[in-house]
Amino acid sequence: MQRIRYSRYLKSIIILLDLLVIASIFIFFFISRNEPLKYHEETWYQNIFSLILLFLFWMLLSGRTKIYNVQRNLTYTLFLERLLIHFLTFIFGVLLIGKVSKNVFFNSDIYWLSFYLFFFIFLSKSVIYFTIKYFRSLGINYRNVMFLGETGSTEILKTIFQDRKDYGYKIFEYDKSDISPNELVSFWKKNGIHTLFLSTENHFTENVETEIFRLAEDNKVHVSLIPSITQSDFFLYDLGYIQTQPVLSQAKYPLDYYSNFLVKRSFDIVFSITILVLVCSWLFPIIALLIKTTSKGPVFFVQKRYGFHEEVFSCLKFRTMIVNNESATKTTAENDVRITKIGKFLRKTSLDELPQFVNVLKGEMSIVGPRPHMLAVDNFYRPKIGRYSLRSMVSPGITGLAQVSGLRGDYGDVEVEMKKRILADTFYVRNWSFVLDLVIILKTFFLVIGGDKNAK
Repeated sequence: MQRIRYSRYLKSIIILLDLLVIASIFIFFFISRNEPLKYHEETWYQNIFSLILLFLFWMLLSGRTKIYNVQRNLTYTLFLERLLIHFLTFIFGVLLIGKVSKNVFFNSDIYWLSFYLFFFIFLSKSVIYFTIKYFRSLGINYRNVMFLGETGSTEILKTIFQDRKDYGYKIFEYDKSDISPNELVSFWKKNGIHTLFLSTENHFTENVETEIFRLAEDNKVHVSLIPSITQSDFFLYDLGYIQTQPVLSQAKYPLDYYSNFLVKRSFDIVFSITILVLVCSWLFPIIALLIKTTSKGPVFFVQKRYGFHEEVFSCLKFRTMIVNNESATKTTAENDVRITKIGKFLRKTSLDELPQFVNVLKGEMSIVGPRPHMLAVDNFYRPKIGRYSLRSMVSPGITGLAQVSGLRGDYGDVEVEMKKRILADTFYVRNWSFVLDLVIILKTFFLVIGGDKNAK
């Protein structure tokens, strides 16, 4: 049915390369710090067990951190996060083993060893990651997929696959509305279909849907369900088990845990004070002078927006438009005549957002989070897009995952782009981590330096 897959062989090669790097670094440090034992054969035999122990620890740890469960759509951000967590846990484990065992093989200079090990592991895995992405963008190592029961949600996923060639998905169109088992199986065999994406809002009867699942199982075709973002059930609950009985429990998000909230809030305060003192103290007067000398009106623009749990707060920005009566109701358009010359520069570099560090200090915003929309935009889209309000489960941010992913500004198909933006925001709420915040901040820094092409 499917084309022969080489993923397992590729994964095995990647694992062997990682183990080779680990062995090389540890052996290098052992030899460089134990020169008299360099030709001591008995010592080498003894340390073979130490190497095997290292390999086992690395592999057992990978089952928890999932660094080898690399999905095609895995972002580099999450890839680095997994790698960093895995590496820090591994080094901590090696440090404990060295203290307990008194084995010289584990008691090398742990600081330099950690640096070299992280550098070479990071380098090798990054090269492999981007090489695989590159080959997939060329049409190599692709996966044949098809869609049934197409809706707005399936169209969004199709658009993602078409835009991101590096994911390595090749879409085969099945145009027939009536499902014939023989024709469907024939289509799968002819095109080597690996995955069938089925919309949960499809028009098929229960019998037809059951038959599709049965045929897919018989012909080794994977089935992936696409929930509509207007259906909340898939986002409200997490699947768990009580013994063998599946139970759907209301989802608890990472920032619902006080320890995570405390880490994020502490970072927000320290980072905001640092930026306000080191950058804003001298940059604010310059920007204020430019705004006052190029257009009439106040330096700051204050607008009511929804914050945490949809509480309304006053969001601060540098004024980038001429004073007008539509600022609270009309979103920015392409080549908007209301934008001043200095305002265009401030928007392009995101410098107009700098006053929001004051909002962060007041606890109304965070450094990273879903960008707050004007009240009119939220009120318009909330009833149209299911789980839209999930954005308010965390504090709004100066920057966010949607912005650094290019989902900023009203362009193209506005409805589709807004849905993509909301999906990115809900992903952030459900998958928050401190490392993810750091990566988003780093990406934002590069956008500020290079200018955001999606900013208007």
